[in-house]
Amino acid sequence: MDAFYASVESRDNPDLRGKPLAVGGSPESRGVVAAASYEARKFGVRSAMPMARAVRLCPELVIVRPDFAKYKEASGKVMAILRSVTPLVEPLSLDEAYLDVTENAWGLPLGREVAARLKNEIRSATGLTASAGVAPNKFLAKIASAWKKPDGLTVIAPERVEGFLHKLPVDALWGVGPVTASRLRERGIERLVDVRQAPGELLREAVGSMADWLRDLAHGIDDRPVQPHRVTKSCGTENTFSKDLTDLKEIRGAIDEMAREDARWLERRGWHCRTVTIKVRYSDFTTITRSDTKDPATRDADDIASRAVALLDKTSAGQRPVRLLGVSVHNLVDPSEPEAERKEVPNLFADADQRDADPV
Repeated sequence: MDAFYASVESRDNPDLRGKPLAVGGSPESRGVVAAASYEARKFGVRSAMPMARAVRLCPELVIVRPDFAKYKEASGKVMAILRSVTPLVEPLSLDEAYLDVTENAWGLPLGREVAARLKNEIRSATGLTASAGVAPNKFLAKIASAWKKPDGLTVIAPERVEGFLHKLPVDALWGVGPVTASRLRERGIERLVDVRQAPGELLREAVGSMADWLRDLAHGIDDRPVQPHRVTKSCGTENTFSKDLTDLKEIRGAIDEMAREDARWLERRGWHCRTVTIKVRYSDFTTITRSDTKDPATRDADDIASRAVALLDKTSAGQRPVRLLGVSVHNLVDPSEPEAERKEVPNLFADADQRDADPV
């Protein structure tokens, strides 16, 4: 969907149409932009940007508090339309999903035809526009869907894949954010074709265990099927504070509380975890994560909390002001499953250093 939250607000309030609009929190209380209209994006306003910075970029910005019940209702209508065409729908969020339309209820032979009709159905039912990408796999479809926003439709036919890949910079790859892209570029890896040619040792030095995965993507290889029922891979709790935290005791207390909340989530589901990860964002927006993985898997609150608090020793929390803290659990295990059938989901982004804005 195109600028989903902002588009829903503009749809419901004609006075907002055509204006630079941001949905999110107050600039006075460290709010962030949850969504920005395309009029606002012309000024550089983007999702996850601190609202105070958004207002500096666009003094005429109209700010609307989010109404998630309204967005969930609109999302439900969109997802129902998608599932009426194919049962192979994998939602990524309220406003995004993968579809496998090889076989579809309309009997249309071409993905382009299905996408065009879906766009019309969504507009008719919700008054909102959607952009679609049609491609042989998830990775390419994801890129294609954003190629001509808003209200776009981009098709990457199999015979066009190679030419399309040659146009892409390295940060088009799945999981490559600004910091990882910088590491790759420091090693002369600027584009997808450079990833293909990079020595394995050089690539692993830059991205660790993601090296083989990124090399496959650089060749346009992505064999993941569309999964209608996505497996939960992690759970996390985080908080952006109204004032920077400098007291290490207070920071430890916040981490302990969030870790115990994650443990309660595990308890409710009857799951265990092997990996505990903390997230620390300093006052200059530098963000780090630190992880601890142990066997056997557990959901013991005291164990999870003590491991999370201990990870603070691997950060500069208490020495540098902290604006955000988070705790998440990964490598989830369902003890009710036979051991041979259990699948461990690696936390590929553990112990990563980033620089970004507060999350939505």
